[in-house]
Amino acid sequence: MLRELGWWVADYVYAAVWQARGILNTTDPATFHSGDRTPIVVIPGIWESWTFMQPLITSMHERGHPVHVVPLLRFNGRPVADAAAHVDAYIDEAGLDDVLLVTHSKGGLIGKYVMVNGSSAMRIRGMVAVAAPFAGSAYAPFLVLPSLRVFSPKNAVILGLTRELALNDRIVSVFGRFDPHIPGGSELAGAKNVRLETGGHFRVLANPRVIAEVVLSAE
Repeated sequence: MLRELGWWVADYVYAAVWQARGILNTTDPATFHSGDRTPIVVIPGIWESWTFMQPLITSMHERGHPVHVVPLLRFNGRPVADAAAHVDAYIDEAGLDDVLLVTHSKGGLIGKYVMVNGSSAMRIRGMVAVAAPFAGSAYAPFLVLPSLRVFSPKNAVILGLTRELALNDRIVSVFGRFDPHIPGGSELAGAKNVRLETGGHFRVLANPRVIAEVVLSAE
């Protein structure tokens, strides 16, 4: 219990630091569009801007990958289907092919929704999803905000995505051994499941294994 408490505290410290950095960040995301290797589209979690995932973005861009974010997502507070429509349109309008989606938390639901329902689905190679609530969260029904209650295991979108098994073998799900927001974990049937020997919902983004899995999927 003490170890999990420590992970929980470290998780929120990590989230607070990167949210603050994101607010102060003035980097133009178009800076990361150059490169001739597999294009990557990044989808952050709820209430996260793309800057929350900038360490990962910078690392992959330095390896020669063009990395794209979807400006209309802003802080990603829209319903999953609406957010997925923006991602879908961006991939089409940017003319991207053989795309790897790299997502965090809610972003994993959005990414899978695009892979199942999007007009750009055939343009997507696969997805690396970090700490994604594929089966929802047992805490969600008890939360006050409607934007969080949508992560209920009984939510229609989550149930619908759970039934879509055919493309799970194109998904890598990376998650910690303890997640304070998703007590049931992020294991996805048929996917490549990577359980990290650490805990957290946010700070797992900085784990070297995440970058390694993205590199493996992209290259």
